Amino acid sequence: MQLIDSNTFLNLARSYSSECQAMVRYKFIEYGARYNGYNALAEIIDKVVYNEFNHARTLYTHIQDASKEQIDNIDISAGTPFREKWDLTDNLRLAALDEEKEAKIYKTFAKEAAKEGFPKEEFLFNELAKIEDTHKKLFLDLHKQMLQGTMYKKDKNVKWKCIGCGYESFSNEAFETCPVCGAKQGQVGLIIKG
Repeated sequence: MQLIDSNTFLNLARSYSSECQAMVRYKFIEYGARYNGYNALAEIIDKVVYNEFNHARTLYTHIQDASKEQIDNIDISAGTPFREKWDLTDNLRLAALDEEKEAKIYKTFAKEAAKEGFPKEEFLFNELAKIEDTHKKLFLDLHKQMLQGTMYKKDKNVKWKCIGCGYESFSNEAFETCPVCGAKQGQVGLIIKG
């Protein structure tokens, strides 16, 4: 069986669509973080956005490699979550749920790729599942910190860094205003646990 004639091919297309949607949903969350003055949090989320972009790019490459001919359209049926509202804290929780669902789906897609005889795609789906599980844990941790008010307060001393100018301090609580450039606490990122 050729990849282009398989369910794995359709799963690649579904996954590509899902990754593009996740990238934009997380870009909205990043925007919300910046809008609310949490620029360091936005920088963390931006890394996930870039991960999702590269997942989409990789899936797109697998789709294009399935045929030497131009692929004009792939009809797929896939759900699209529209749960997120404009609440930053809750959106972090919802992003974790999205990542959990994607990880489960990718594990199913990997099994199907193995059954159909596509080891490269089986590997890709398995690795994407692992990455999405890591994203889920990150979003859950960020959600917990926002809920508990511990984003800038820790149980022990840690190193904090102003993403504006690079100033660093070592304390259990982030500085409210950077003493060097005057940036507000939302510009502070945790960099090294003490």
